[in-house]
Amino acid sequence: MKRLSILAALVAASLLAGCRQDDGPGPAQRAGKAVDDAGAKVTQAVDAAGERVKDGVQAQVDKVDAAARRARIDAQEATEEASRNLDRATQKVGEKVEEAGQKIQHAAQ
Repeated sequence: MKRLSILAALVAASLLAGCRQDDGPGPAQRAGKAVDDAGAKVTQAVDAAGERVKDGVQAQVDKVDAAARRARIDAQEATEEASRNLDRATQKVGEKVEEAGQKIQHAAQ
């Protein structure tokens, strides 16, 4: 029994010694860390590229919005100018009709 106790103590001591041995991370741990680091770099690169694309798209949207606003203003101004021209033309036609009516009345007398 004493031998068994001594043998069990030696096995436990050798197991504990093996567990306490710290040679640093093993090959699988180093490979896992390398994969994690590479994944983090790829994520950062993709995020940065996404931000650049988003900024570029937003700049184009802003340009289109500005062009649309300018087109609306130009269309409004053109409509107002056309309305003023139509009013002038209507007035001239009215004057000409009145002149023609007066000439008809003078000719009839």
